Formats: sequence, C-alpha cells, structure tokens
Amino acid sequence: MFIGEYNHNLDAKGRVAIPVKFRTALKGGAVVTRGVDNCLTVYSADQWGNIAARLADLPATNQNARAYTRLMLAGAMAVDIDRSGRIVIPQYLRKFANLSGPVILAGLYNRIEIWNEKDWQAYCKKTESEAVNIANELTDLGV
Repeated sequence: MFIGEYNHNLDAKGRVAIPVKFRTALKGGAVVTRGVDNCLTVYSADQWGNIAARLADLPATNQNARAYTRLMLAGAMAVDIDRSGRIVIPQYLRKFANLSGPVILAGLYNRIEIWNEKDWQAYCKKTESEAVNIANELTDLGV
C-alpha cells in the first residue's frame, strides 16, 4: 500500500528517488505513465498488468475509450529501481508533467503520483477549498 506525501528532487538525468517505504512493493518492477491532472502515475508491475488488461478490453469503437487507452498505454514505460532507489523518468513524461527540480511523490494506495511541486501545491489548495463539496459528492458514490 502506498500512502503519504514525499518531497524529492528530479536530477539532471531525469532520476528521482522512490521513498524507501515504497520500494518493496516495486521490487518486481514498475511502470510509469501519464496520469490525469498533469502528473505521472507509477504502478507496480503486477498492478499495471491488471490495469493494462482492463484497458485492452475497452471497446475500440468508443472514442473516449480509445483516447484514454492511448494516453495510458502509449505513454507507459517500464522502469527499474537502481541501487540508490531511483527510477529514470523518460524525457517525454517529464515534459508532459512539467517535471524538473523539486517534485512530490504522493502515495495513493495502489499507485504513486509524481507531481511538479508547484502544481501539487496549487492542486492541494484548490482541493482543500472544495473539500466539503467533494465529500458530499462522494457520499452519493457510497464513500
């Protein structure tokens, strides 16, 4: 399970350290891909296999299904954790999420999101100001 918020730096080679608490779950490999809200999403290899299979089963005749499948699958890259606990984020993904320097790694139970630090702060500020409305909508979904 991935939980918590961690501040790290993306180095000039596109490497970012994975928090120690997350590394065990990623020992079998990891996949990084485009996420929603202009961040990146990191999945364990096992979790990614489940997600990719569900995406592959979406109907190719549905425009939104095709678009989301392309976003997720074509953007995906398998990554390895090096001896220092880092992964290399490909340039096209760094560009997509506007990553350089300070980044945030946010644990979201079955995945990790990687955010530009300023974008994360703005997102949190906006979300916190709308927390009551968000909670009300989630009640309708059974949460």
